Amino acid sequence: MHSAITVTPAQLPGLLLHVAVVRPVFVWGAPGIGKSSLVRDFAASLGLDCVTLVGTQLAAEDLIGVPELRDGRSRFAPPESIARDEPYCLFLDELNSSSPEVQKAFYSLILDRRIGTYELPAGSIVIGAGNRSSDNALARPMASALVNRLIHVHLRASHTDWLNWAMTAGIHPWIIGYLDERPDHLWAAPPKTEEAFSTPRSWHMLSDALHSYGDDPDEETLRLLAGGTLSPAHAAAFCGYLKIVRHRYGLEAILRGDAGWPKAPNDRDLLYFLAETFRVRLVKELPADKEKAPASVRRFAHRAKGLLVELSEISLECGQLVIAAEPDGAPALPAWFLVEVSRDLPRLVAART
Repeated sequence: MHSAITVTPAQLPGLLLHVAVVRPVFVWGAPGIGKSSLVRDFAASLGLDCVTLVGTQLAAEDLIGVPELRDGRSRFAPPESIARDEPYCLFLDELNSSSPEVQKAFYSLILDRRIGTYELPAGSIVIGAGNRSSDNALARPMASALVNRLIHVHLRASHTDWLNWAMTAGIHPWIIGYLDERPDHLWAAPPKTEEAFSTPRSWHMLSDALHSYGDDPDEETLRLLAGGTLSPAHAAAFCGYLKIVRHRYGLEAILRGDAGWPKAPNDRDLLYFLAETFRVRLVKELPADKEKAPASVRRFAHRAKGLLVELSEISLECGQLVIAAEPDGAPALPAWFLVEVSRDLPRLVAART
């Protein structure tokens, strides 16, 4: 299920406070963006215990219970984790990954807040969560009867919300610094192949691993840790960023002329990161209309063209990365700058030779 209307992690608690207390809610979102932890934190903010049932780990009898005899009649005894006297938050995680039989067992629990003769205590709330089938996660189609019993909320990753949380959660400063510069690397779409990919959860895992290694892990260890938790392109860029942080080597020095693009083969990850950072800088600082650009910006554009030549001489791939169009085909850089690049590059190359 998809929706053009989404909420950020910071917006979700306020929405749940008004909606989940009156109707069951289902939170949709990609793997690793914090659905489960947000629901648990929300329950804690209300002073409610959070009882989590994971759909992929349940059979139907785990919900409806097993029959028992009482006063000569049989009745189903619901499991102890559900049959409570005090109100609580019932969190149905991976609900849409459960089998059709388990999904059916949830019907009365979700709509009527009861299982057999047991009814959830007044003040209890029911929240479900799950991944989308497009995320290459285990997700089964939800029956229309179940879909229609829930209010659906779509959650998206937000680098602003995550960084605000990370500041107080002990996340490694290297990761905070990197994602502050490259917020678009917080999350990546799950790949079709079995490989690591970037999510808020995987960045948290990398932070824990970095803390475990201490202050000065070697470069091979850093590549191993990043490669085991992040998307390949993000892992390479993060390792390049760490070379800047650890060795005081950055784009500003290159722009000033105090340093050149790194040329060593073992610094290719650093070169790739600097090229991406250079591209982001150009997108941010070059205006759409050259005529409205102040003299300082025009000087920067002229300097950028020369640096682009130097970069392309080292790696044509990195040079092309700087001026490449967006994934949808739209130009990332202003048209006037791209025209000047195509016009002036032969002259700049000739001047260097």
